[in-house]
Amino acid sequence: MTEQGCANPIDFDVLVAYWLCEQQALDEPRIEEHVFECAYCARRLEELTALVYGLRAAVRNGATQGVVTQGLIEQMRQGGLRVREYRLAPGERVSCTIRAEDDAVVGRMQVPLTGVRRVDVLENLDLGDGRVRQSRVEDVPFDPLAGEVIYLPAAAVLRQRPAHTLRVVLVAVGDTGEQRLGEYTFAHSPS
Repeated sequence: MTEQGCANPIDFDVLVAYWLCEQQALDEPRIEEHVFECAYCARRLEELTALVYGLRAAVRNGATQGVVTQGLIEQMRQGGLRVREYRLAPGERVSCTIRAEDDAVVGRMQVPLTGVRRVDVLENLDLGDGRVRQSRVEDVPFDPLAGEVIYLPAAAVLRQRPAHTLRVVLVAVGDTGEQRLGEYTFAHSPS
C-alpha cells in the first residue's frame, strides 16, 4: 500500500458510485485493487464512508433537507426508514403532511429532463402569517432518464411548522440562460 499522495487518484464521483454500488462504477475490480494498494485513495473512501454515515444519521433524525437521488431513497427504505411520497406533475398542487409513523417525506416532481445539464430549484415558502421565505438551490442532483427531481424536506422542521405552502419552480440552466421546467405546490397541514 502506497503511503504518499496518489499519482492517479480515483475521481470522487467514481468513489461515490463504487460506495453506493451503482452501475457507474463499471470497473469495480480495478477500483478495489487500487483502494487496497493506495493509502491515499483508501483514506478518501473512509472519509466518504464517514460522511455518508453522518448524512444517514442526519436524515434519520430529520435534521437535513435537500434534493436527493433515488439511490438514497432506496437506502433509506432498506435501512428501515418509513418514507411517505408525494408525486406531482408540472402545475399540480398536493395536500401533504408528515405523520408520527413517518421517518421522512419526499416530493417527487415529474419533469422532462432530456438534454438538461443543470437544474436549479427556486423555493417560495409561505408560512401563512405574512412571512415568506425565498431561496435558490443551484445544480441539484437529478436523473434525466427518471424524469424527476426528488425533494427531501427536513422532517424535524416539517413536524414543527404550522400549515404552510411551499411553491417549487424547477429551472434548467444552460449556456443560453434559464428555462422554466415546471412549478409544483405543496400545501402542508400538520397531522
